[in-house]
Amino acid sequence: MKILAVSDVPSDRYYEYYKPGKLDEFDLILSCGDLRPEYLEFLVTMARCPLVYVHGNHDDSYGRDPQGCICADDTIVKVGGVRILGLGGSFRYREGAYMYTEKQMERRVRRLWLPIKKHRGFDILLTHAPARGLNDFETVPHRGFECFNKLMDKYEPQFFIHGHIHRNYGVFIPQKTPRGSTTVVNAFEYCILNWDR
Repeated sequence: MKILAVSDVPSDRYYEYYKPGKLDEFDLILSCGDLRPEYLEFLVTMARCPLVYVHGNHDDSYGRDPQGCICADDTIVKVGGVRILGLGGSFRYREGAYMYTEKQMERRVRRLWLPIKKHRGFDILLTHAPARGLNDFETVPHRGFECFNKLMDKYEPQFFIHGHIHRNYGVFIPQKTPRGSTTVVNAFEYCILNWDR
């Protein structure tokens, strides 16, 4: 299964300079948040495959959710045999609908124990924010969540895909990082992945 992961800024490759058929190769699109509904609706329409998303910290300013797309926040969505656990939002640094303290995010994770048990784990952890110590910064707006590390340690998903950390913040920010049996992916703008389990 070929996956297109997107986050934070629209990709000119798949929007401004789109040519018919350019999205045909994908079986699934995953959005890590902070992308306007119109962009996600364009992707899901042109690709003709499912688009699963979580909310980013700026998504409350858009006024609506994208039509034709599947929200994975606080649940597990199964697409083509792939189990996707979604936890959108970022570390709380101001008031906002999709801002959380570490304790609030831990509570969200705890409420997912039954869906995780029912689905016997998950294959992809889809978030907006990074995990603590993985592609994050010390500043509160770009701090990662420690509970995401615990989820990876316990369930060993194939991918942990996040956004929020723009790769143009510095040349040292990797797109893919191994962590045990999980590949950590910073989906800023876009990243192409193959799911092979």
